[in-house]
Amino acid sequence: MNKRNPVFYPLILAVTLALGVLIGSSFHRRPLSPVSRDSAPGNKLNHIIELIESAYVDTINTAEIVENSIPALLENLDPHTTYIPAREMQGVEEEMQGNFSGIGVQFSIQEDTIMIVDVISGGPSSKLGILAGDRIVEVNDTLVAGTGIKNEEVLKLLRGKKGTHVKVTIQRKGFRNNLEFDITRGEIPIYSVDVSYMIDDHTGFIKISRFAEQTYQEFTRAMEKLDKAGASRIIVDLRGNPGGYLTAVIRIVNDFLEKGETILYTQGKSQPKKVYTANARNAWADKSLFLLIDEFSASASEIFAGAIQDNDRGIVIGRRSFGKGLVQEQIPFADGSAIRLTVARYYTPSGRSIQKSYEEGNERYFEDLFARMEHGEFSSADSIQFADSLRYQTKKGRTVYGGGGIMPDFFVPADTSGNSDYFEKLYQKQLVYQYAFQYSDQHRETLTKLGGAMDIAAYLDKVGILNSFVGFAASRGVPADQEGLRLSGVVIATQLKAYIARNILGEEGFYPIIRDIDKTLLKAIEISRQDLLVENVGNQGEGLNGRLEY
Repeated sequence: MNKRNPVFYPLILAVTLALGVLIGSSFHRRPLSPVSRDSAPGNKLNHIIELIESAYVDTINTAEIVENSIPALLENLDPHTTYIPAREMQGVEEEMQGNFSGIGVQFSIQEDTIMIVDVISGGPSSKLGILAGDRIVEVNDTLVAGTGIKNEEVLKLLRGKKGTHVKVTIQRKGFRNNLEFDITRGEIPIYSVDVSYMIDDHTGFIKISRFAEQTYQEFTRAMEKLDKAGASRIIVDLRGNPGGYLTAVIRIVNDFLEKGETILYTQGKSQPKKVYTANARNAWADKSLFLLIDEFSASASEIFAGAIQDNDRGIVIGRRSFGKGLVQEQIPFADGSAIRLTVARYYTPSGRSIQKSYEEGNERYFEDLFARMEHGEFSSADSIQFADSLRYQTKKGRTVYGGGGIMPDFFVPADTSGNSDYFEKLYQKQLVYQYAFQYSDQHRETLTKLGGAMDIAAYLDKVGILNSFVGFAASRGVPADQEGLRLSGVVIATQLKAYIARNILGEEGFYPIIRDIDKTLLKAIEISRQDLLVENVGNQGEGLNGRLEY
């Protein structure tokens, strides 16, 4: 998100509706004429509301009319201009600021019971001795077990203002009586860097889930850890990353570029061109960089990939990104609500607009990913065609294309090799996840003593975790399917091990195991070991525009 001074001219229509209506209804002192002489759009909207308020047959709620009208008004603009009601602002701000106030646990509702999956280190619950595997049966003397409670309701009960208290009754294995804890809510961090670890002696891996206020600090700590471990190659996973704060991604990219190199520029009707360039830091100049993207990588993720690609600083691997290249500014209202108004477009250093077309309407815009899938883009790069007018050049003369999203240097199709009817039934009932949690809960003490992720994986292979799961699934209405197991057995077993390890070790347990079935990451590792010169990428092999296709 771009945090510059608000630009008021594009706001006339929306702001006049949201604010002018309230002013008009609150300070009306004169009879209304049937027709206003001032036909400016904003004044016409004000006048309509005034007429309704003063002359309508029934008493109406003006504030409610305004709340319902604003989203309808904004629908006529672009897909990313949005109105955020006051009731939703807290959650939005917490997500982006990287913290919230609560008790510091991760939970899952299993069999109508709130089960604590993980306890955040250093948080209020951790300090009181609450453990993973505990069951929450009461909150503030109100029964929550066996009541059909939903995730949203649990969040409302456990989260709250910093310094406030919540009484939680816990059921713990091995204890005859329930345990009661009076927890003082505290500030809980929301991490945007999910994991960082060494894949091999020379290759480090970092997963960024979004770009929030603390992402740069988190990323820097991760890089420093990998640097100390001897990493000369860094794989940064941006798949599924929807974007976030512009400042966060600029600071990260800055540390990979030389002074003066362009990171991006923005430009809009009422905003002059603004160029963002790297300063002299270039902290990670000695690291080879590889970025993973997919169709769900958007906004700030695309800025990252575009800057690295256009400056020939690293290699981008995966599938074409989402294509969200519009700049929003958040303008708050006095009632706690806000509007996120599109004021400019993002452009990569070569001049490519990241934004895909939305001329056919918002509905078609958000259905674009389904359209891509239907015409084969997820399986073959050859299905993607770019007009010559969208051709651009990188710093070293490589050809790249605009038109929406970032096309990777190396295309990796979506992996469907483990699909089967059997696996689909398991997925629909979430049986892999349920079994993993149940197994972790029952064998937590043993698993905790094993050590790292790969130790847990080896142990689970030894005890025959897949066979055990097949019996569990059958008891839940999905009988064993030998053909399905032939097609999907490796995927199922790997997911089981990864989810179980996550329940014990967190994300550092999950990612090293799931890597075995992650075709995009495996190709990135392979490519990273080839020591390719970036300037030669795109002049080898077959595939779209000379890019290698796997």
